[in-house]
Amino acid sequence: MPDKAYIGPLHQSVVETATDLWNDSCSVADLTYSLESGCVGATTNPNIVLNVLRREMHLWKNRIEEIIIEHPDWTEEKVTWAVIEEMGVNGANILLPVFQRENGLKGRLSIQTNPTYYCNPEALVDQAVHFSKLAENVQVKIPVTKAGIQAMEEATYCGVNINATVCFNVPQSIAAAEAIERGLKRREIEGKSIEKLRPVCTIMLGRIDEWLQFVAKRDGIITNPGYFFWAGIACFKKLYQVYRQRGYHTRLLGAAFRQHLHWSELIGGDIVLTIPCDWQRLYNGSDVEVKARIDDPVDPVIIGELYRKFSDFRRSYDEDGMTIEEFDQFGPNGVMLRFFIASYYELMGVIRDFMLPNPEM
Repeated sequence: MPDKAYIGPLHQSVVETATDLWNDSCSVADLTYSLESGCVGATTNPNIVLNVLRREMHLWKNRIEEIIIEHPDWTEEKVTWAVIEEMGVNGANILLPVFQRENGLKGRLSIQTNPTYYCNPEALVDQAVHFSKLAENVQVKIPVTKAGIQAMEEATYCGVNINATVCFNVPQSIAAAEAIERGLKRREIEGKSIEKLRPVCTIMLGRIDEWLQFVAKRDGIITNPGYFFWAGIACFKKLYQVYRQRGYHTRLLGAAFRQHLHWSELIGGDIVLTIPCDWQRLYNGSDVEVKARIDDPVDPVIIGELYRKFSDFRRSYDEDGMTIEEFDQFGPNGVMLRFFIASYYELMGVIRDFMLPNPEM
């Protein structure tokens, strides 16, 4: 059991190891709890903002109405982005004491670029630079698509702290880190500071696990069902070794939590884990022993079977498993981008109900 000085094992793990905790939401209630557990960052995306509005509409209703009154000629899309930005800035302000305490190296709030821009590098860069000016402790999420790789280099060169998202595997994560390195080197050559740039690359752990389960059902592949839970972890642990060997400035970030191994197997790494508040409470209420496991290898029998039976695991696990040109067509990328885009339009529908109430309701 954890020491009484800790809220629970999750809190203990972030205090006693190099592993950082971010809250996977900008909800005021969730972020407040997470800060008590040692949280040093938070994140947003269209689905998170949608869910925060649904849960905390009492905090935002009046402000949404004010924005609409202040800008009567704005489209629902402009109002939606004003709400996204204000919600992000609000989260950034909550994290500002952490940012100041950590000398700018932690305490950031990630805002996601428009998911419909996934194939437009110029639009991604323009929005990333805009977001970076909203608050000094903003980090910007750009998807690891073909266009996103181009945008990451240019945005990094412009001084944007990057959070590479919509990322599931080894080749995507390496391409993102390399793009960021190119941007950092361009800054250094011109004498621009990189001291406060603290990029991260997100691995959506549960999403690759779920994708292989889908493929197994689709293609009639039989395997040990427990092995699916290790696919994302195997990719993450391999990447952790690659990142250390190559000395990338980018830190790995684990996301898309589905079970306790997504946390417990990664304890001890100089990494970030962005965890939904419900999972934080579960982890803190568990009896999981807090010990460093990041360097413990995944059972080679598990890796061997996944590698033999699933071409998408081979593509995900091998450093050269896919090219940048193949990223956009990789199954989980399409699933995730479609999810974010659908959430984005659903969020605009919430704003539409303020601007143009449904007379039939």
